Amino acid sequence: MTRRELARWARRPVQVAVALVFPVMLLLMFGYLVGGGRDVRGDYVDYLVPGMLALTMAFGLEGTMLAVTQDLNKGVIDRFRAMPMADGAVLVGRSAADILQSALVLAVLVGVGHALGWRAHGGPGGLLGALGLLLLFRFAMLWAGIHLALLAGRPELVQAVQILVWPVGFLSNAFAAPDSMPGWLGTLVRWNPMSHTATAVRDLVGGPGGESGHVLPAVLWPLGLLAVFLPLALRRFRGLSR
Repeated sequence: MTRRELARWARRPVQVAVALVFPVMLLLMFGYLVGGGRDVRGDYVDYLVPGMLALTMAFGLEGTMLAVTQDLNKGVIDRFRAMPMADGAVLVGRSAADILQSALVLAVLVGVGHALGWRAHGGPGGLLGALGLLLLFRFAMLWAGIHLALLAGRPELVQAVQILVWPVGFLSNAFAAPDSMPGWLGTLVRWNPMSHTATAVRDLVGGPGGESGHVLPAVLWPLGLLAVFLPLALRRFRGLSR
């Protein structure tokens, strides 16, 4: 199933290119056009890049969600059920392919960030730990998206569901420190789970805005999402054959 999804990359090079270019455009836009880093101590690029890495892992879920709903509507899933494969192999294979693409996106962004002057001051170990947290975050968001796609059932509804990700992404500390915001908004941003991931990544790479104590929450809340949405998605998928 994973090889099947990876084979789509060769047939849809534009889609892969957009997935790689879009986060780079966001990084350049916020770094040079919009950026300013209100109340950010230190180099703003060192603050921005980890936030952009976290934000990118929250976006782009619609590709996987569309693939799931298209398979459902084209009858492909019914054909797979007639084959000797484990329940949910289609979903697991699709999520594995998404994680591989997400790892490629992270590699591109790290390279662009390095070209902009960003450095991982925490060393190779800190950088690898940060990338692991980001991929765990992506994996959790991915299964939440898969479950919502199975509930939606139709490709045209996926875009509406994807919009729900935007408040999670932008109501975070990806671009600015919560101290620069109004009190109520800063509190909301601090409680945003994605802010924990961004802060933990900054801490691991030794950048401004990093605070110790956020690594554990950045591990626990994606695991909590997985504990809820992964079984729900598999259960929903099995129920489609009844």
